[in-house]
Amino acid sequence: MSQIIRRLGVAPRYRGSTNGGTCPDIFELADGNFAVIGTDVTDSLDAGLPPDAARADYERIVMITRETLVRAKPDIPDA
Repeated sequence: MSQIIRRLGVAPRYRGSTNGGTCPDIFELADGNFAVIGTDVTDSLDAGLPPDAARADYERIVMITRETLVRAKPDIPDA
């Protein structure tokens, strides 16, 4: 498994999480992939996936807040 090399965006405490209860986060991994901490919404969204989208049994649909992604945008590589 790859290692986390950096956070994209700001730490959850700078997005209003003072008790660790809402901590969506995005990390870049050493192998160039990304890891996301978010709320598992697989059960509620799986049936609504578009016809050209699929999910393997080992994959989950994860939701992050808009603010988490917007604040990470400057750190997301163009290529």
